Amino acid sequence: MTDVQEAPADLVALSADEVVTEAHAKDVRLPGGGVLALVTLDNGRDHTRPNTLGPRSLLALEATLVAQKARAERGEIVGLAVTGKPFILAAGADLSMFDRIPGRAAAKELAALGHRVLAHLGDLGVPTFCFINGLALGGGLEVALNADYRTIDAAAPAVAFPEVFLGIIPGWGGSTILPNLIGIEAALKVIVENPLKQNRTLTAQQALDLGIADVLLPSAVFLERSIAWAADVIGGRVQVKRPHAPNLIERTVKWDIAIRVARKSLESKIGTVPKAPYAALDLLVGAKKAKDRAGVLEGFAAEDEVLADLLAGDQAAASLYAFDLVQRRAKKPAGAPDKALAKKVTKVGVIGAGLMAGQFALLFARRLKVPVLITDLDQARVDAGLARIHAEIGKLADRGRVDPDEANRLVGSITGTTDVADFADCDWVIEAVFEDLGVKQQVFANVEPHLSAEAVLATNTSSLSVDAIGANLANPERLVGFHFFNPVAVMPLVEVVKASRTDDPTLATAMAVARNLRKNAVITKDAPGFVVNRVLAKVLGEAMHAVDTGTPFEIVDHALDPFGLPMTPFELLDLVGLQVGAHVLDTHHAAFPDRFFDSANLHALADAGVLLEKDDRGEVKGFDKRALAIVKRSLPKPTTPQTAEAFRLRVEDGLADEIHRMLEDGVVAAPEDIDLCLILGAGYPFHAGGITPYLDRVGASERVFGGTFHTPRIAAAGTR
Repeated sequence: MTDVQEAPADLVALSADEVVTEAHAKDVRLPGGGVLALVTLDNGRDHTRPNTLGPRSLLALEATLVAQKARAERGEIVGLAVTGKPFILAAGADLSMFDRIPGRAAAKELAALGHRVLAHLGDLGVPTFCFINGLALGGGLEVALNADYRTIDAAAPAVAFPEVFLGIIPGWGGSTILPNLIGIEAALKVIVENPLKQNRTLTAQQALDLGIADVLLPSAVFLERSIAWAADVIGGRVQVKRPHAPNLIERTVKWDIAIRVARKSLESKIGTVPKAPYAALDLLVGAKKAKDRAGVLEGFAAEDEVLADLLAGDQAAASLYAFDLVQRRAKKPAGAPDKALAKKVTKVGVIGAGLMAGQFALLFARRLKVPVLITDLDQARVDAGLARIHAEIGKLADRGRVDPDEANRLVGSITGTTDVADFADCDWVIEAVFEDLGVKQQVFANVEPHLSAEAVLATNTSSLSVDAIGANLANPERLVGFHFFNPVAVMPLVEVVKASRTDDPTLATAMAVARNLRKNAVITKDAPGFVVNRVLAKVLGEAMHAVDTGTPFEIVDHALDPFGLPMTPFELLDLVGLQVGAHVLDTHHAAFPDRFFDSANLHALADAGVLLEKDDRGEVKGFDKRALAIVKRSLPKPTTPQTAEAFRLRVEDGLADEIHRMLEDGVVAAPEDIDLCLILGAGYPFHAGGITPYLDRVGASERVFGGTFHTPRIAAAGTR
């Protein structure tokens, strides 16, 4: 280990408990003569704890690189290569220390330290290589980019810059080096576009195709072949070409155009509240000047400033909080019973054969790999449902998502019937019928007598009482809520609803099923709307009440823009469907008439099927004139319009109040579960941390109940 006093004092204190990634060097004699210094990054842990780069790890790497530079000057080595422990190069900076950064000065010190250390790879006096032997994310990828040449293992599972997803930017050279290596359009994809698409990563082949890696080599002989390739490069037998590096036309013409197009695309898709994507664009603008060493250093200095600003801000703190929820809390759900209590599921029954039922059937068949049986009122509906499922399997096959054998298995494993007696051997039966209490009670009454005593019943209700649905069951303890979000195959959340009589084996089975479906499950109490729909009902109910009492649609629709939500209230209403929205508002108004609004106007809009005006491509142009007329006809006299600010404050305070009540009533275990549900089930942004950190930061929590959801607040250092 190097002397930690070489690091800024603030960083030394922050990294006292860091899991240090050491940089072990050994000599490898090359076939053509000379010695290659092979540096292996290794934190001494297994694959479940990837290499990360905190201050002490950076200093360990610097000590090794400085020592090897001295050897290069003495002629003892002819090259240096960096690789990682098995299957992992590095997963980037050590995120665990970020929430300890006391302010902007320390954040800038961390950025500058990373640049200082990795700069040695470009100034060693001999050719430098990175052998990307596995996972390379964030700062790990920047280790590779700062080297002169890169090989990559064909089996490397993920190469990516996830920083924008986390509310920051690639700040150890990535924002400057990458566009000058692979071109501006490809760099925009890797640095901005992919992180905002659920943190999409590159395969090894894609990294090669983009020009991030110079050569792709088989896993079985990766290290040996990498060393041999490095020897050929050092010996002049291999000339490395960089066909994707930007030429003069790209720098003078295409570069700025690509940035402008990307900026407009971001504004239309995510609005202007998130800071990191736009900060990344600004850095990529400046990277155009990095044609020589002076330009590169200017780019690095800009990265230091931007990373310091972001790390010291609210959005990075919220993003890292959200990331921790998804990576850790989602994997250990609060209130989950012993996994050993879960019953085995060998066959699934789906009551219904409509669109949602078809999505269920296909997902269960794909993920659980068990037979699935669907049913409906008559054979025509069953046949239509099976035809839709088969068509969807065909689409999966056409897109290469399943191979022919798997497609055939899926077709054969999903069958239909009109006789619920055929459900006798199903271990898990889920309903996907109309959201009506009587209908759901009836379908379970029909099927329960035919099931074994061990079979679990699940309802996909979005807002009805699970207890009420099971009121007439002979064995209500085996009923559980299992609320998916649409589209079922894509949305990662399932709300698992524990009714008052749901027993632990049933709950454990539901959690196991969700896990095997590759979904994140949050356990909720049986309460109106559970989590996601209760929050959405609050927002949509307030929005409709505002227009019902005279506030213009346009004012309401953009008043909540500071939340940074993925869509406006009325775009959300259009997405979920006007009939569904009206039903959700009615349900919540019936349960809590003093806090939730219903809306006769929404029912009228649903009956007319009008709300938004769209162009031929489905882009929203404004509000349909017929919708405006419907609302105008029923306005009270006098009207009581709200300003945008007044409406926003009303919604903030209403949400703070409702979420506080939900926690007091034990709907979920903690604020973190509220945020996890909204992030995974409603697309609430990482940069806001869900909803509760935002409500704390804007003062709504303090205004409503005299406290905060989080202590300390999830906010910038110095403001918590």
